[in-house]
Amino acid sequence: MNRPQKLPLPKASALWRMVREEDFIDGYAVESHLSPREAMKVGLSMPGWAKALLRLRNLIVAPFGLKTDTSDTADNALFPVSHEDNDEIIVGVDDQHLNFRIAIRQQSGRIHMATWVQRNNLLGRLYLAVVMPFHILIVRDSMRRIARASLTGPAV
Repeated sequence: MNRPQKLPLPKASALWRMVREEDFIDGYAVESHLSPREAMKVGLSMPGWAKALLRLRNLIVAPFGLKTDTSDTADNALFPVSHEDNDEIIVGVDDQHLNFRIAIRQQSGRIHMATWVQRNNLLGRLYLAVVMPFHILIVRDSMRRIARASLTGPAV
């Protein structure tokens, strides 16, 4: 099967314009013919276990004043779209503790997904450290679903 590979986001990505040396950025890729928007719909549609984790996260962080809502955009994105062209879509939000974006890029027969996090304060650093193991699980699962959808066609 087409397993997710840990690969850096291609330098052609618009996301790199935001990245500073001290920021967190990861990258994964799978072979895929999907468009960035198709891959986003598959990859960011959370399975039940991930939705449960997100609900738990929202309960825990609400007393700290962190955002617990999702996008109110009309394009059915989980987060607001900040950039979109034929090769890439970037979604995400800014908050007091951190800013983040998810880039999904189609390049050379692969879908690349990267998460960028700019930590704005100590709470942002602590938050990223706590959620990192869950982030890795969720991203790898997302990439596996994108790889499967590439074989069967997107379920959008």
